[in-house]
Amino acid sequence: MRPLLLFAVAATAFAQSRRPSLIDELRILPSEHPAIDYWNARPNDAVAQLQQRLESGETKLEHDPQFGYLPAVLRALAVPVSSQALVFSKTSFQAVRIFPRVPRAIYHNDTISAGYVRGSEVMELASLDPKLGVVFYTLSQVKSAVPQFEARTTECLSCHAGPATAGIPGLFVRSVRPDRSGTPDRAPGFLTDHRSPLDERWGGWYVSGRNGSAKHLGNAIYERSGAENSLLGSARLNLDTLEPYVTSIDYLTGTSDIVSLMTLEHQTRMTNLIVRLNYEARMAPAGPLPAAVTNAAEELLRYMLFTDEAPLTAPVSGNKEYREAFESMGRKDKRGRSLHQLDLKTRLLRYPCSYMVDSEAFAEIPAAALGYVKGRLAEILDGKDQSPEFAAIAPADRKAIREILGDLGVLGSALKSSR
Repeated sequence: MRPLLLFAVAATAFAQSRRPSLIDELRILPSEHPAIDYWNARPNDAVAQLQQRLESGETKLEHDPQFGYLPAVLRALAVPVSSQALVFSKTSFQAVRIFPRVPRAIYHNDTISAGYVRGSEVMELASLDPKLGVVFYTLSQVKSAVPQFEARTTECLSCHAGPATAGIPGLFVRSVRPDRSGTPDRAPGFLTDHRSPLDERWGGWYVSGRNGSAKHLGNAIYERSGAENSLLGSARLNLDTLEPYVTSIDYLTGTSDIVSLMTLEHQTRMTNLIVRLNYEARMAPAGPLPAAVTNAAEELLRYMLFTDEAPLTAPVSGNKEYREAFESMGRKDKRGRSLHQLDLKTRLLRYPCSYMVDSEAFAEIPAAALGYVKGRLAEILDGKDQSPEFAAIAPADRKAIREILGDLGVLGSALKSSR
């Protein structure tokens, strides 16, 4: 194995105490590099493909008198309505329209996030392109014969290509302490993913669902004194619905599901690390893999196997519709097991391996780098690598993950030859 270079992310308002990153996340990779050509290459993500179907007449989008194209877009892109997550902090380019009682709705699947703001002229979309990374679009809510998804790359990348996204066009979830208008306080604040304890998560978000005795920052605004005020009456936690404070009259559903928020957080960083490795590998010179590539691969392996996952201190449960929708997304092995199966008792997933390894973006990582990841994953799952970061993976989980990936053909010969 190659020696690893450690980079600690510089302290910011969003830094957290955790294992130092193996990549220099302050280094923004050049998306204009000829091997990437982010600004000129033709995207081939799900939104771009939908646009092609619209222009050919193969697909039409029905316009809803209240929600515009939102319901039709979600159906066309297989994004479940039950994934709705509501954020009321002013952390969007549509900040002037967002308030605690008028939150922005986000809907997502494994590769697409769609944003809706009441009264706005546009929808926002972020879609993972297998080669380019995350591509950003807006869609006019004005009824049109052929709706047009417009690229909004320049404006969006001012926030979505920096240390918060591992230096590539990517995604992130912020947790802040908003005031009565939804404006975030300067500190404290966090970038959140599955490594974050619940007590750092969801500041500025509505959260429905059950989390037992565990605490989080959602459903509240904060005074200058630091005093916390619930937006949901006398209760703030462990509520199955947000009504009557946020209703299904104004939104597609009256929930902001806790499990949906957890899967969204997991896949933001997983998306960024896949894209980071893709970029590093494509920009690397011919020959042996340089440290920048192997470090990116090792950081991806640590995250995809949940080595630093913050354990749940109490069981979590959300709405049944989202759980069913999420678990139905995953391909199953011969025994009916899937990487999309949820645990929610002590951790997010039943099998601690990211479902995004079974994605087109993962498969599009250049061959040499992908081969490195496959080989290392085989070593880890076979128990040959017992280094501290992987030693905590239970033998039964290693075996199950290995069998699932083998049946799905995700890792091919690298995994089979290790048995």
